[in-house]
Amino acid sequence: MTTQEYRKKSPLMIFLSYFKNHKRLFALDVLCAVGIGAIDLAFPLVTRSALYEMLPNQMYRTFFTIMAIVAVCYVLRSFLNYIVAYYGHTFGIRVEADIRRDLFRHMQELSVDFYDRNRTGKLMSRLTSDLFELTELAHHGPEDLITSILTILGALIVMASIRWQLAVIVALTIPVFLAVAMAMRGRMGRASAAAKEKIGHINQEIESSLSGVRTAKAFANETVEAARFDAANMQFKTSKRAFHKAMGMFGSSVEFFLCSLNVIIIGFGGYYVMEGRMDYRDLLTFSLYISSFVSPMRKLANFSEMFANGFAGLNRFVEVMRTEPTVQDKPQAKELKNVRGEIKVDHVSFAYDGDLAVLHDVSLTVSPGETVAIVGPSGGGKSTLCQLIPRFYDVTSGSISIDGLDIRDVTQRSIHENIGIVQQDVFLFADTILENIRYGKPDATMEQVIDAA
Repeated sequence: MTTQEYRKKSPLMIFLSYFKNHKRLFALDVLCAVGIGAIDLAFPLVTRSALYEMLPNQMYRTFFTIMAIVAVCYVLRSFLNYIVAYYGHTFGIRVEADIRRDLFRHMQELSVDFYDRNRTGKLMSRLTSDLFELTELAHHGPEDLITSILTILGALIVMASIRWQLAVIVALTIPVFLAVAMAMRGRMGRASAAAKEKIGHINQEIESSLSGVRTAKAFANETVEAARFDAANMQFKTSKRAFHKAMGMFGSSVEFFLCSLNVIIIGFGGYYVMEGRMDYRDLLTFSLYISSFVSPMRKLANFSEMFANGFAGLNRFVEVMRTEPTVQDKPQAKELKNVRGEIKVDHVSFAYDGDLAVLHDVSLTVSPGETVAIVGPSGGGKSTLCQLIPRFYDVTSGSISIDGLDIRDVTQRSIHENIGIVQQDVFLFADTILENIRYGKPDATMEQVIDAA
């Protein structure tokens, strides 16, 4: 998807679009979960039939045959549960990996000024911890939602066939539950988003401290860094407090309704038994179905927590994916080929984010093969000028050309492929020295690497 497509689609539709490449795994997960729900719904009916017909009529052979079939069904249920647990999580991890892949590739396309505004620690959080909950949401979210709705509807239909008055009482708890869930969902979502923002800040502090450990040691400032880490660690301890408080209120409210449901059903059911309007065997069957009803309701409660956590991370993902590079190629940009190496800086001025100009009316011509040293005081704009030539930033005014071609009229990739840069700060990738030397030319031979070294 392009940046514009990410802007047009809702976060939910973006999330569901990642299911497409793994639809077989998703279908397998949901079908097995539905099978588990069907087995759970069947057991109370079997119990009712045994109490009403098989045992009173001494149909012992039939009874034990049915029990053997039920046992086989529960063996099948265990197998289905294994598939849901293993392949469901495999599906969730694949969705998360696809999202992380697209996020990383998009980050590589963003301009340098994006990284000026965002520290590495915060971006690491977006690539890692923000996406962890998406695995659980992708796996359990649709599965729990679909199976819970089917199980609740199935239980209500069977309960209505036994005693519709009690089924209505049970059904009335659903809108109450949904009202509580909708009221608390927004609060949990905001609290989860705030927690992720805080965790990003914590990771930023940790990244800064670890990256500067040599400097800290050189100035004997270990105690200062330890104090900064302690402050970040203290922030981590309280980062999810608001979310846990909201989730605690939601969970306790749900548990109150669900536990009260058993009391209500037994109370009303007992009254109907005393009045002779209901058999105790139907009350027992009803109680078993209440268990079948309560279990998916708890799943829906857990889904609310998963949804709040997962969508907080998803929204932060979408926020980055909707960010466009500030430096972009023109639609008809040319490839920079057969480079001679003439660089012309023509009346260039530049300012970061509209602030005070770093460069003002700078002109310079470098002939092919010529070596030019740019010297000056710290903060004078030497590094800035060097970053404008490969078009890491666009000039505020004026122009820069290579071999007579304005760098804004050629593709950024072709510029970068024809410019060699020795960075001011040495950086080594987590790879061998060999691979670091030929990073700019991955197909370089061993002889070329040795010559370069």
